[in-house]
Amino acid sequence: MASKLAQKVWVITGTSTGLGRELVSTVLSRGDKVIATARSLDKIKDLEESNPGRCRALQLDVTSEFSEIREKAKEAIDMWGRADVLVNNAGFGLFSTVEEGGVDGLMRMYKTNVFGMVNVTNAFLPYMRDRRNGTIVVIGSRSGWRTHLPGNAYYSSSKAAVHAIADALREEVKPFGIRVLNAMPGGLRTNSISNAFVLDSKPLLSPSHGSDVLYEVPEYTQLKEKLKAQFDATIGNETGDVKKAACAIVDIVREEGVAEGREFTGSLFLGSDCHRDVTAKCQTTLNTLEEWIDVTRGVDIVEE
Repeated sequence: MASKLAQKVWVITGTSTGLGRELVSTVLSRGDKVIATARSLDKIKDLEESNPGRCRALQLDVTSEFSEIREKAKEAIDMWGRADVLVNNAGFGLFSTVEEGGVDGLMRMYKTNVFGMVNVTNAFLPYMRDRRNGTIVVIGSRSGWRTHLPGNAYYSSSKAAVHAIADALREEVKPFGIRVLNAMPGGLRTNSISNAFVLDSKPLLSPSHGSDVLYEVPEYTQLKEKLKAQFDATIGNETGDVKKAACAIVDIVREEGVAEGREFTGSLFLGSDCHRDVTAKCQTTLNTLEEWIDVTRGVDIVEE
């Protein structure tokens, strides 16, 4: 169990906009220190300037080689001597049909959302292991449960992968006093969603199809236009309050507020839309299991 330090040192990735930036503000309001990171230092240097001595800005591209990320982790540790909390928030969305996106689109998504998260986590784990203390927060998504949505396969699969990694990691590092929180928000109303997601009805560059040419399947045009219209309609109408989401995450890490007197949870679902979609996925799965129970159990070996 991670100890309750009077003041924690947080490292948060992807803090230029959205939930990441809100987490920085919330953490600072609780009296903790923050090392805010982003690909572009110019986009976050104001955080350090407005919070001298309590917030440091660090350039970090989570898609960099592991050796470079490891150096960045050391640089972060040297700032205040430790990292009590690591929040893996950096990520982006890419909407595409599977056929058009190909492996190129998939790798683009996974390089940030999955491989980046793993590399950053692995860069900080040795320091937490040495101290036998720490908390790792993984920002997942309800999309990891909504795997049936057309055009969303890449993003949903990247978040489903993140959820699985977080669950296994939790058990692996538990003996070292390190906790892992998988926070899965639904739609959060921020000013950055249109920048965090890429949805274009234009064809994608897909070397995985055998040549460096624009690859487009005309039969998907109507679907993509429909998806783009639906996406545009959600901007500014999300049901989730980003400030409340940030507060809930910080409460759980600090074991206060909504988490006071409650056992640490490894999974946190945020938003009524998240609750609805996860419940629906669970119910559909249970219904399928029940309907096909004879076939499911029928493949078992019958011992003589």
